[in-house]
Amino acid sequence: MSGSATRVLLVINSRRSEAREVAIQVAAALQAEGVIVSMATDDLDQWEAIAGSDIAAPEVDEVAADEHAGDGCDVVVVLGGDGTILRGAERARASGAPILGVNLGHVGFLAEAESEDVNAVVDAVINHRWHVEERMTIEVLILVSGELVAQTWALNEISIEKLVRERMIDLVVEVDGRPLSHWGCDGVVAATPTGSTAYAFSAGGPVVWPEVAALLVVPLSAHALFARPLVVSPGSVIAFEIQPYSSVVLSADGRRMFDVAEGARIEVRQHPQPVLLARLAKAPFTDRLVAKFDLPVQGWRGGSRGPA
Repeated sequence: MSGSATRVLLVINSRRSEAREVAIQVAAALQAEGVIVSMATDDLDQWEAIAGSDIAAPEVDEVAADEHAGDGCDVVVVLGGDGTILRGAERARASGAPILGVNLGHVGFLAEAESEDVNAVVDAVINHRWHVEERMTIEVLILVSGELVAQTWALNEISIEKLVRERMIDLVVEVDGRPLSHWGCDGVVAATPTGSTAYAFSAGGPVVWPEVAALLVVPLSAHALFARPLVVSPGSVIAFEIQPYSSVVLSADGRRMFDVAEGARIEVRQHPQPVLLARLAKAPFTDRLVAKFDLPVQGWRGGSRGPA
């Protein structure tokens, strides 16, 4: 293969011994083929800080633990569960490098491969054999008295939840500049199709195929006549106005947290920059859904193929 050397950012869950072992294997195999491997300082520091760690960290390039960690990389290889993949998405944010996940967690819905497929992942990286799948992200603005006070993004979802356990929160939901409903609730989730199988799913929202362009709104334990999950246009702007005596916390992908005071306005819209996932094979989302949730498909006989 001509051109400059392949560069890979390795993102791992350093707390897991299996991830450390696989990281050693992957780094060595890639470096043996001339691939430049880097890791962020937080992963390396956590590795070293683990009491009784039996495996030394690999000799790799050390980069800052921020959204520029993936700059110059061809792909970001993530070893861990969905939480680690979401951290990999943060690391790849500025570069736009695709993320190739190896599941070492439980469900690992975002991962492309399981731990037994590590050799296939290494081979794919060395030979640049992957295709890229775009996943919608959302942009989130927090405004107070019309002034922007915080801004973030999410691949899966943002959740707005009560700070005080004993007290519900009051908020008004708005879609495209028009009020929709007033909810007294524990909170609300605004999700992408990718996030439809995460928090939104646990809260009773629908599963949305990734290629469907849409935004989801799922109330959490809402006391209201109209409090069903909503699926709205990807071009819509969804807003939540936090009512008096309601202080909330906003979480983006469970990773970036913001305290939001009463009277604040939270706006959610499609972000112009998607997250790129590296896929080794073009598999139907239905198959991934069946495999990850272990859905029963006994008795399926397939559609009619018609005359030969």
